[in-house]
Amino acid sequence: MAEIDIIGSGQMARGIATRLLHGRNNVRIIGRNDNQMRDLIESLGAGVTGAYMGSPLTSNVVILAVPHGAAREVILEYSDGLDGKVVVDISNPVDYATMDRLTTAPGSSAAEETAAMLAGRAEVVKAFNTTFAKTLLAGNVAGQPLDVFIAGDSEEAKEKVSALVAGSGMRPIDTGPLRWARELEAFMLLVMALQTNPEHQHFNWDTALKILP
Repeated sequence: MAEIDIIGSGQMARGIATRLLHGRNNVRIIGRNDNQMRDLIESLGAGVTGAYMGSPLTSNVVILAVPHGAAREVILEYSDGLDGKVVVDISNPVDYATMDRLTTAPGSSAAEETAAMLAGRAEVVKAFNTTFAKTLLAGNVAGQPLDVFIAGDSEEAKEKVSALVAGSGMRPIDTGPLRWARELEAFMLLVMALQTNPEHQHFNWDTALKILP
């Protein structure tokens, strides 16, 4: 059993928390929206507590379940409160207006931006950006456990996140160093772009992801 802080109270926070609770972990939801946070905590049930943004972080693993553009604000607000933590970046830096480009600079990724802002004070791991909130709630696709692709420069940090993933009934896949977050994020741009194209809406990407080698 582990203690995990999830910053954010949206659908991805709900999905990740659901799986972590399935693994008998204790989860704390940290957010700004009082009603949304309260509704989420009440719906998740036992094993979940809540706190307002700015409250001290009490766990060794902190999941940033916020959009790419909000990560900087969270990091600045917590400052040295993130020191020594494993920080999980789940974001996809997609231009949602056009769905045809990433908003990160060439040769970088959202996870690497997060790592740069933390300047070595915490270990950043990319995870959960290739899973969808709906499938996290279900816990499987076509009866098969979810694959969670993980990237990071710290083997110890990746092992901690992998253990949480495996203990929650999912399959962790170590993709290598943090720079591989670029490919994970670019891949999800393609997936999301295809999903929003009417010509491809008949294609079930959740199922396709399970059969990729």
